[in-house]
Amino acid sequence: MPPGPLPGSPGPSGSPGRAVARHGWAQALGTVLAGLVAMGGVAALGLWAAGAADLPDRAFPRVVVATFVTSVGGAVEMSGDAGELAATDAGLTVMPLSVTLTGALVIARGFLRPLRHRAVVGARELAGWAGRIAVLWLLALLGAGFAARQTFEVSLGEGLLSDLGDLFGVRPTVGFTTDLPLTVLFGLLWLAGVLVLALLVSHRAPLPGRLPGLRTTVRPAAYAMVALLLAYVVVGVVVALVVAATRDRPADTFAVLLLGLPNLAWPALTIGLGATWNGRVEGPFGLPMPRVLDEVLRTPDVSTVNVGTLAERDGRMWWLLVAAAVLVLSAGFLMASRCPARLPAWLHAVRLAVALALTVLMIGLVGRVSAHYGLSVLGIGDLGGGLAGQVFLRPRLWGAVGLALLWGLVAGFLGALLARWAGGRSRRVRH
Repeated sequence: MPPGPLPGSPGPSGSPGRAVARHGWAQALGTVLAGLVAMGGVAALGLWAAGAADLPDRAFPRVVVATFVTSVGGAVEMSGDAGELAATDAGLTVMPLSVTLTGALVIARGFLRPLRHRAVVGARELAGWAGRIAVLWLLALLGAGFAARQTFEVSLGEGLLSDLGDLFGVRPTVGFTTDLPLTVLFGLLWLAGVLVLALLVSHRAPLPGRLPGLRTTVRPAAYAMVALLLAYVVVGVVVALVVAATRDRPADTFAVLLLGLPNLAWPALTIGLGATWNGRVEGPFGLPMPRVLDEVLRTPDVSTVNVGTLAERDGRMWWLLVAAAVLVLSAGFLMASRCPARLPAWLHAVRLAVALALTVLMIGLVGRVSAHYGLSVLGIGDLGGGLAGQVFLRPRLWGAVGLALLWGLVAGFLGALLARWAGGRSRRVRH
């Protein structure tokens, strides 16, 4: 049996006259470094816009690294130490999805680049290429896990707590450290998800010879869902730029844009579908968010966030429903236009329903926000007072998934009919 073409040489697996790009350790290192630089740059700019460059003890680089860790699903644990006469309590769970999305796009592009102009690819070759990236990514996760550690001294402010602190020499501190095993585990799972999704979405990427059916079953739906998520991000960017240009404190808007725009844009998709989130903002601490959302969440009890409660404070929130209808229907049309023409409309509906439900499930899992902090000295303050804060936002997950199934069925069916009508009209015009 004659040997196959060497990497870098033209052969039957590539297009005529084109060479197959190499994908060895050097190319894997370039892919990982590009992802790290892109994610670190976005995180640093976002934190700088949020004012984190003024943190004491030259902590800014370590905070950037911690932001990277959380963006790939890693676990950053908050810690506090106030001595024997005081107590601190702190916690933070949030993924800066702007950083996450940036890294996913850059790494996916680097992973797919050597596979262009290939008709098929062997499973062993594909696994070897992904494995090289994974090994280098593992080293990056280990380095970030050891670097993301910092402690800050907390000011007691003025008043009774400050007087007690001076009297008893209390100097409370709060800091963060990384749960290294969980960071490595979730960071590798994140990378695996990015690489698999990249293969499923790209129509140019080859698939192993035993998986040709994915081209016409999974790939169109995956492409449509990624396009839907990116469309919401693009709309969010436009809105954020308008807000930055027309309102005070544009730095805050750019901080949201660079750190957590998908944290707002993607839940907006679920709210437009009719989903409900529960949350609360308490105390002086909060997360950057639109004013209308902050008003809904800043109540004595747990708040309900849906299109109705938002529209009570700002009637423009009804546009979330319109945007969801237009963009989800567009996703249905896009999926149908990439599927075989003979496929029945009901099957389009089922596929889009499953894909949209999985997408909403993902949003519900990665879009959760939870943060709290409290301090007490000799029991005064009760881990509260003026130094306490709490923020959380979480979806009613299974209700949101059920609504996504219904929307997917309707949009998939209508999208299939629309794609057939457009295809038939296009053929008539050509003739």
